[in-house]
Amino acid sequence: MVIAAIFYWLKMPISSDTQHGHFRIIEGANSLWRADNKSKFDIYLFLIILPCFLPVIKILENHMKTRSFPSTPLLCLALFICFFPLAMKAQSVPPNVAEKDYTAYLFAYFTGNRIEEEAVRFAISPDGYRYYALNNNDPILDSRTISSTGGVRDPHILRGENGKTFYMVLTDMVSSKGWDSNRAMVLLKSDDLINWKSSVINIQQKYPNQENLLRVWAPQTIYDKEARKYMVYWSMKHGDGPDIIYYAYANADFSDLESEPKQLFFPKNGKSCIDGDILYKDGLYHLFYKTEGHGNGIKHATTDRLTSGQWKEDDDYKQQTNDAVEGAGTFKLINSDTYILMYDVYTKGKYQFTKSTDLEHFEVIDEEISMDFHPRHGTIIPITQKELKTLIDKWGKPKAYPEIAWKNNPILEGYYADPEILYSQKTKKYYLYPTSDGFDGWSGYYFKTFSSDNLKDWKDEGIILDLKKDVPWAGRHAWAPAIEEKKIKGKYKYFYYFTGAQKVGMAVADSPTGPFTDIGKPLVDKRPEGIKGGQEIDPDVFTDPKSKKSYLYWGNGYLAVVELNNDMVSIKSSSPKIITPSDGTFREGAYVFYRKGIYYFLWSEDDTRSENYRVRYGTSKSPLGPIEIPKDNLILSKVPEKGIYGTGHNSVLQMPNSDEWYIVYHRFNIPNGIKMGQAAGFHREVCMDKLEFRTDGSIVPVVPTN
Repeated sequence: MVIAAIFYWLKMPISSDTQHGHFRIIEGANSLWRADNKSKFDIYLFLIILPCFLPVIKILENHMKTRSFPSTPLLCLALFICFFPLAMKAQSVPPNVAEKDYTAYLFAYFTGNRIEEEAVRFAISPDGYRYYALNNNDPILDSRTISSTGGVRDPHILRGENGKTFYMVLTDMVSSKGWDSNRAMVLLKSDDLINWKSSVINIQQKYPNQENLLRVWAPQTIYDKEARKYMVYWSMKHGDGPDIIYYAYANADFSDLESEPKQLFFPKNGKSCIDGDILYKDGLYHLFYKTEGHGNGIKHATTDRLTSGQWKEDDDYKQQTNDAVEGAGTFKLINSDTYILMYDVYTKGKYQFTKSTDLEHFEVIDEEISMDFHPRHGTIIPITQKELKTLIDKWGKPKAYPEIAWKNNPILEGYYADPEILYSQKTKKYYLYPTSDGFDGWSGYYFKTFSSDNLKDWKDEGIILDLKKDVPWAGRHAWAPAIEEKKIKGKYKYFYYFTGAQKVGMAVADSPTGPFTDIGKPLVDKRPEGIKGGQEIDPDVFTDPKSKKSYLYWGNGYLAVVELNNDMVSIKSSSPKIITPSDGTFREGAYVFYRKGIYYFLWSEDDTRSENYRVRYGTSKSPLGPIEIPKDNLILSKVPEKGIYGTGHNSVLQMPNSDEWYIVYHRFNIPNGIKMGQAAGFHREVCMDKLEFRTDGSIVPVVPTN
């Protein structure tokens, strides 16, 4: 059990079959390094902790010999040591929206106590400091159609856990009817920040024993990781009692509350609390709230479980003014450790912004803040370039908003790598097939595809192959796919080659978006004869336009090629030809294409975790080589002055019916990749740039862009 746990921890197959690229213990650390290409840290840590296992193994062996069972404490210790590595190696998964992709901020707010001011408005900011109203500061939603009172206040906006859905909750209230006049809130849901589905939740009507309910104020939403549900929390006042912050869980479609209201926060003094705002940071939930009627300031409390009822309260007030304040809101600056705490200085008709890195001590930054509107109680979230464009396309770019330098790269939001690109003759669309990146140690297990009509706007078509579900012989390490479209007997078929568990697999579909069906076994599962190192990864498929024959290429540390049979799912010869470039720079990621009588071979040099990962090329008169090495064959490399590093593992696109070409590749994510150490090698992003040729057919070095 102990040995099995160690092998699982290090992702070591328990096998002595070297023909399948598996480890043999006697091969030593060098083979261990080669087979999974993992961080040396794992090896060092393994060697350090190995002596700790030996006494336990010896004790268990002695007990087995005497057929006596270990004592309970000893058994617990043994089990702990066995399973501790598994717990230590729990893999993190990529976020649904990577922080690197946020480029601006969205501010949701209302503007005052008149009926026409009690409505949701939006503003945008390029940096979290300068804010510009959208839609000429007019409402983006009609309060009369979404509320029961005709007015809404205190908008709180939240990005959902899936990264694509947005939730907004509002106080359903017209202040001219009195501060104790409202009994309801509004729940809204949107997939695009433009179109919202709304529901009114009247607490007094929905729940029993609410006869003396006076007001329902300032709802907000947070995802409860323990309950795996969205929690709506708000303050309520009943009769002569204090304002209390309650919570209830929303239903799956965010159109109603499905649980009874329960008290969320229990202040030690038992006095009124309103305007709660909760932020999750470093394992703690931070609650900022207003002490209504006794100080009128912002206080702070923390807990490690939202519904525990156990909160640690700070004694001091967090606002940095002597004026009365309310409506605390917090957000994190993009690619920064700095948090903003803002609040409504309602007696002065303005907002105050403060900053902090620990959520305990705050510094006023009012002189750095500018707005072309006067907001009341609202909230701010970061948004992506795509979302910013959606908002501007709908409501126009504010006149004073800084000129926007729309980024060409990366072309996909999120962490992706090893991109394969296809133009489909069937659909007349472009498709990207990348490695799903952002998993620790390249441990991703599924493939997705993205489609586009224009090479600029890419639609996520979802998962097309899940190794855990669809490919039982692999189950892990989904890397570096390649695809070929072929018309067979009048119908288009799609042949998808991929890496799974360091073997080359193959799946087939009738559509470029799948579903793809695995053929049930790997196409390549052993090293070619005479090859002693490297991995069976990074397939590339190429159909020769001259002979119409199709070839499969693969290899890490070597480059092999075989001809495919006409069915595209089997290999014509069992003996691959080794055509590794002779200049000693080949590492992995081969890509082959044909142009004007020349076969081009592109490959990646160095390690994908290195900032010097880069692309070289060679040429040939045949798809089977030999490969000739041009004098200056480095065509894609880092540009430090632009923050561009780790440019490699490419594919190439020829535009339909033209001699216009593009290279698609990955790089370290910007701006954080270069600071991530070896983790940069599995937190990559996909880019595309022009690929140009000289009159003699040589490739002009690519100029990487942002």
